[in-house]
Amino acid sequence: MTDRYAVIGNPIAQSKSPLIHSAFAQVTGQDIDYGKLLGPLGEFVAVVDAFRASGGRGLNVTAPFKLDAFAYATDLALSAQMAGAVNAMKFEGDKVYAENFDGVGLVRDVVHNLGCPLQGRRVLILGAGGATRGALLPLLAEQPAELVIVNRTVAKAHELVALANQHQTGEVPVLGLGYVALQGQAFDVVLNATSSSLTAELPPLPASVFTPGCLAYDLTYGKGLTPFLKLAQQVGVTQVADGVGMLAEQAAEAFAWWRGVRPDTAAVIAQLTLPLV
Repeated sequence: MTDRYAVIGNPIAQSKSPLIHSAFAQVTGQDIDYGKLLGPLGEFVAVVDAFRASGGRGLNVTAPFKLDAFAYATDLALSAQMAGAVNAMKFEGDKVYAENFDGVGLVRDVVHNLGCPLQGRRVLILGAGGATRGALLPLLAEQPAELVIVNRTVAKAHELVALANQHQTGEVPVLGLGYVALQGQAFDVVLNATSSSLTAELPPLPASVFTPGCLAYDLTYGKGLTPFLKLAQQVGVTQVADGVGMLAEQAAEAFAWWRGVRPDTAAVIAQLTLPLV
């Protein structure tokens, strides 16, 4: 019997999730049907209830419903609690299990696909929103020398420092700073988790944060060479990447959670990757 899954969002026509999961199903031999659900604003619960009633087994969740999914879940994984948002759900009877795989997808892309180990390296992440919240524990699990969170509102960065220190099992130093405090500092990995690239803006970032051999990574994907990545290139950074690999890796985590088999992501990443120009 074919099991049904889908992605829910508004808008949803642009979603690559059906392409990704259909490819995963083909290479792993899983019998699934994966579609798109357009959720009218304010009707998330009704749409998900109907999907479950029709036999749906699980959902990916995209904007603007990640907080609705958080409230809908009966069992929240630590990843979802840390992020304060949900991007994958699994339905088993009356139970709604919820996860957020964005952070682990980011780290897997950086470490495994891009060959950039984080252990012992200075890592800077821009922004103190949900993307950064969800990435904290996966990043800290890699044992970097230091994790610095920078944000325009420094108090929000400090909140994430407290959250990280409350949950991390190691002793990685975590700092929260404003952009001005970055002057004179340099990092091995710089991650842009702000929404600036969606509007082609550049965070107020001193170019000195990039060492020539560092990785500059923009969590936004499909926007080409964003102002953040352009700045990195201008100061000699040769390894720049956008978030397409993160997209594929978080999808693979959800697929493995649902189906018990983890697909290889290389072919999907190659298919979705656009030149950074």
